[in-house]
Amino acid sequence: MGLCLPCPGEAEPPSPDPEEKRAKLAEAAERRQKEAASRGILDAQSVEQKRKRKEKIEKQIATSGPPPEGGLREISLASLIKMSLKAIRLGSGEKIFPWTVS
Repeated sequence: MGLCLPCPGEAEPPSPDPEEKRAKLAEAAERRQKEAASRGILDAQSVEQKRKRKEKIEKQIATSGPPPEGGLREISLASLIKMSLKAIRLGSGEKIFPWTVS
């Protein structure tokens, strides 16, 4: 059994520059991250556009403040029960709830 050593006349293969090696490793890491992020997704651009659109809407909601008059409003459970009881007592089909359509 022998050892595998280079021939005495051959020089060692040149090692890559450390800066070049770092750049290649960084590119490979970015490529792996991109592949992992899109694994199982057929249209990565569509997903990215939807994510950006959602962030934009959330940002608009956060900066817009309270909803304008006539928009959705919160109703406490007690108020909802009172309105329901009033509607039952009236029974005339009168429009009690503002969100119902006649």
